[in-house]
Amino acid sequence: MSEVLKVEDGQVVSMDYTLTVDDEVIDTSAGQEPIQFVQGSGNIIPGLERELYGMTIGDAKEVDVAPQDGYGEIDGEAFMDVPRSQFPEEIPMEIGTLLELHDEAGHPMHARIDQVGDQTVRLDFNHPLAGKQLHFSVKIAHLRPASDEERDHGHVHTDEHAH
Repeated sequence: MSEVLKVEDGQVVSMDYTLTVDDEVIDTSAGQEPIQFVQGSGNIIPGLERELYGMTIGDAKEVDVAPQDGYGEIDGEAFMDVPRSQFPEEIPMEIGTLLELHDEAGHPMHARIDQVGDQTVRLDFNHPLAGKQLHFSVKIAHLRPASDEERDHGHVHTDEHAH
């Protein structure tokens, strides 16, 4: 009898999922292809990855992930006050507006407007899901062993990238 594949390190997992936060669907693979990742490579948040071990194709599960195992707690240091005059006029000065900025080295950084004052705007650089309890509904769609290259690189190589 052939061995039943189960989720373990070095397996490429194809998974259907829905992420709910505060009873609101934040992200889902419904109507799309399942996501693929190499288990044990840190491609997905640790609290979810840990709960998948031992699942087999067709298994479904509800997983709750606490902030420290998801996108982290809210970092009180990850806020910055910026003079309002530094913002281009086309940016709406509204709480919750998402911005993509660049650090001195040119790397993209994402921020959200947290407060708008007369002179300054407070930016929040925390991940939008920091401090949130995450609820995942997951179903294992497919499993296969990762190739040596995928294992070495720690991520799935799709057909378009095959050499």
